[in-house]
Amino acid sequence: MAAETQPQTPQSTGSCCSPTGSCHDGAADVQVGGVTTVYQVSGMTCGHCEGAVSEEISGIEGVTSVRADAATGQVTVASRAPLDETAVRAAVDEAGYELTGQI
Repeated sequence: MAAETQPQTPQSTGSCCSPTGSCHDGAADVQVGGVTTVYQVSGMTCGHCEGAVSEEISGIEGVTSVRADAATGQVTVASRAPLDETAVRAAVDEAGYELTGQI
């Protein structure tokens, strides 16, 4: 289970799923001119944990998407520019978890 947050965009008509049955066709994962950073977070055990971490990190200026995965403890953050790790650490702490490092 993984929680992902992205800015709201208008939905097109028709199905959101790709021909492979996935709800993500990969196009939204491409960050042209952006930065993608993967962090290791300890303490996440479920979807609620993923959502809490994703929500807090999404509030950081410049973040365009966050995907948290409790099974691996990894949080993938896409942003317009490199983020201050102190800000990410504070957001994870606010959610009640611990940032253990960058992967």
